[in-house]
This record gives sequence, structure tokens and C-alpha cells, in this order.
Amino acid sequence: MIKTGIFTFVVWLFGLLSFTQAQSYYNVLKYGGRNDSTGTNTKAIAKAIDAAAAKGGGTVYFPAGKYITGPIHFKSNITLFIDAGAELHFSDNFDDYLPMVESRWEGTAVTNFSPLFYGNGLQNIAIVGRGIIDGHGKKWWGYSEIEVKKQTEDSKWQKEFKRRNPNVLAPDLPGWIERGFLRPPFIQFLNCSNVQIKDIKIQNSPFWTINPQYCDNVTVDGVTIDNPPSPNTDGINPESCSNVRIANCHISVGDDCITIKSGKDRSGRQINIPAENYTITNCTMLRGHGGVVIGSEMSGGVKNIVISNCVFDGTDRGIRLKTARGRGGVVENIRVSNIVMRNIRDQAIVMDMQYAKTEVEPVSERTPQFKNIYISDMTGSTNRVGLLRGLDEMPIENVSFNHINMQSQAGFSLENAKKISFNHVQVDVANEPLIKAKNVDVLEICAVQNFTPLADRPLLLMEDVQHVNIQQNYPMAGTDVFMELLGQHNADVFVHSNNFSQVKQVAKGSIGAAVIVNNVEAKK
Repeated sequence: MIKTGIFTFVVWLFGLLSFTQAQSYYNVLKYGGRNDSTGTNTKAIAKAIDAAAAKGGGTVYFPAGKYITGPIHFKSNITLFIDAGAELHFSDNFDDYLPMVESRWEGTAVTNFSPLFYGNGLQNIAIVGRGIIDGHGKKWWGYSEIEVKKQTEDSKWQKEFKRRNPNVLAPDLPGWIERGFLRPPFIQFLNCSNVQIKDIKIQNSPFWTINPQYCDNVTVDGVTIDNPPSPNTDGINPESCSNVRIANCHISVGDDCITIKSGKDRSGRQINIPAENYTITNCTMLRGHGGVVIGSEMSGGVKNIVISNCVFDGTDRGIRLKTARGRGGVVENIRVSNIVMRNIRDQAIVMDMQYAKTEVEPVSERTPQFKNIYISDMTGSTNRVGLLRGLDEMPIENVSFNHINMQSQAGFSLENAKKISFNHVQVDVANEPLIKAKNVDVLEICAVQNFTPLADRPLLLMEDVQHVNIQQNYPMAGTDVFMELLGQHNADVFVHSNNFSQVKQVAKGSIGAAVIVNNVEAKK
């Protein structure tokens, strides 16, 4: 009797748990949805979300099938579960994305078309499952080009945008407002906490794909993003967020794969919310202008970023930091490690503070900064390994390169920088010196190597450098000149403890600033 009673209780408990779990699922088909490619499911999905929210939250479930829909607006404690075999196809009728909502577009706060997935001021929201969401962005892409300006400048959408944004002028969005109107991001949550996007496949985004804004505790895990060559269809752009984790994603897009941002120019400085505490790991990135990019909209600052265990294969650039005068903001505490880069078209590493052409100006809130950046354990092939270009009035500061092994047409180019170090860096360079440095203060070069030396080019080419320490290097046979100094402002260049036994000439040029001692040199 006792065993029978226990068995009955277990069965009852299992049934209760199953019933409770089933009750938390809200199948869109039961709310008037259609999964046969007919009709529009916008209202049915909204009804399912409302029903779940009325019970304190739950999972809105999409079984296998093809659903046509307009924008989906979330409420707190809602998970969208798009099951394997389910596809959500978003309308390309622009009117479906009205009325316009609070948004942010390339770092400027605006009121704009509703994103395809949208929520503002929510908590505990998620998009999960093994299904597909398709933004049908092609029609939107056509309205991004300058050629359609005359077609769109008097459109009802542009008139509505201007009516809703009386204080947003061309200086805030140069080159875009004149083109008609602004395309919506695919997924944009604002001012939300505990956000998860997991396992889903996303394709054909109208604009930026995953674009949380001012959110805290964001996880993007196991997501595949596939956008064909198309304008500004970035992959994952967490903007002015905190505590973000991006992992196990596969990205191939029409612009940057992953971009970290925090607002643009005046608008970004006024809002002044940084991007901070991000980890990016175990991701593969194929087509894209950049693998992981910081900026150029970084006026609120970017700090505490870790990028590790990623593969970039065929992107235009690998790790790219970009900004310009007028942005303001500080990018700091960036660590990059265990990276494989293959067939990078331009540069593996870029830190460019002259992304836009500007004139020198006094240091102010408009002046950006890059500092405290550590890059290690990187291998692969590229056109140029590294480009660092600071401002005359604000050099890039405190950057180290450690354990780098690359094949490249060109090595490192440094300009307007200070506190830069190279340790155990091996690059087989085809066409240029391994390191070119101009206007650099405090430079450490230790154990660097080029196994394909050029008879007519030095290993190191430096101009107007100060406080340089060069040690423990062993240039290969075929290195005719180890170091060449140019300019009239070199000072305190200390060359010691190197093995120059296979070098024909240790230094040439303005060598009066150099102290060359305690080295092994070739026998005369």
C-alpha cells in the first residue's frame, strides 16, 4: 500500500509539473497565427505575448512552419521560442513599421521606424530556438543609396521622420538624413536587463542585426548571422551596454561582424553611457569589413573588453579601433588573445584615431583617447599586421604586442603613439620593414623577427622617436640593415644585448641619438 501510494504521488507530481510547464507555453497558432505562409501574424503574436504577460510571463512558442509578420514588441518576462523548422519572415512593407518609436541610429538618438524585434524598459526577455528569422532586407537596402535621394526626399516616411525629429540635424547624421529616411535595426532592445538571444539563425537584416542599447546583462550565444553583401548590415552591435557576453557565434555579414559602440559626437556625449565589461569568445567571422570593431561611434567611452579564442577568415580587417576628432570618449582596458586570422584583406590590427580627416585642435571633450590595450597569441596571414595612428594632440598610449606570428605583405606602422612594446613578434614581411615608427615616445622592441628579410630595407625604420629600448633580437641572415633612423628629433635610442652576427650594418641615418653597446656583431 505504501509503495502504491508513493507511485501514485510521483505520477501526480509529474503530471502537475508537466501541466505547469505546458501552461507557461503560448502557442501562436492558438491565438490566430498561421504557419502556412499566408496572412500576417503580427496581431496573433501580440495576443500571445499579452496573454503570457498577463500571467506574469512565459514562452511564446512557434512550432515548425513559415510565419509572415510585422514588428514584434516585447514585454517583460517573455521568451520567444522559435522551434527547429520554424521560420519568421518579416514584411518589407515600410508602413508596417509605423508608428515610429524611440531608437538610436548609428550612435544618434532618434525616433524612427520600429525595429523588427523591439522592447524598451523591460527585463527578462529572450529570443531562443533552432529556427530562422529573416528580415527581407533587400527592399530596405535599396533606400540606403545616394541614387535614390530624389525618389525619397519627399516621401511620406521622410516627412514623418522629420516631423518626429525636429532637433536631429544633418551634423548629427551627415549623409543619411538627406537620403530619405533611416532603416530599422533587426533586433533592438533599449534600457532592458537580462536579455538573451540564443541558437537562432538570423538573415537578411535591413540594417544592424543585433543592436541592444543601454542594456545590462546581455547574452548572445550560439547565434548564426548571415547577411549577403549589403549596406551597413553589421552583425552584433551592443551599444552603451554593460556586462555583455557574446559566445559561440558564426557571423558573415555586409559590414562589421561585431562592433562595440557608445554613441556619436554631441548626442553620444550628452547621453554619456559607456560600453563596459564585454567578453567575446569562441566566435568565427567570415565576410565583413571588420571582425571585432570598437567605434567609430564611441563618444560615451568603451572599457573593459576581452576578446579571445576567435577565428577571422576573409574579413577586411581583424581587430579594429576607429575614431576621430569630435567623437570624444575613452577606449581603454582592451585585451585580445588566442586569435587566428586568415586572408585578412587590409590590416589584422587597426587603431586609427584619424578615421575622418580633421584639423588639429586643442584637447577638449571632443578629443578621443585609446589606451591600455594588450594583444597576444595571434597567428595567420594578412596584408598589413598592424596600423596605429594617433592624433598629434592625443597619442595612442600603452599598447603591447606579444607572441605574434604572421605572414604579411607589410608589418607594423606606428604614428603618434607612446608606451608601445613588442615582445616575441615574428612576422614574415614581403615588402616593408617589420616596424615603422614615427613620432613615438617610449618604445620597447624585444625578440622580434622577420624570416624573409629584404636586402634593401631595414628591419626597423624609425623617425623622431624618443626613449627607445631595443634588446634580445637576433636578425636572420640577409638582413643588410637592422635599424634606420630618420628625422632630427630622435633621442635616447638604446640598442643592447642583441645578436647582430648575421647583420651587415647595425644602424644608419641619424644615429647620433643612438647608444649601441654590448651586442654581438658580425666579424669584420
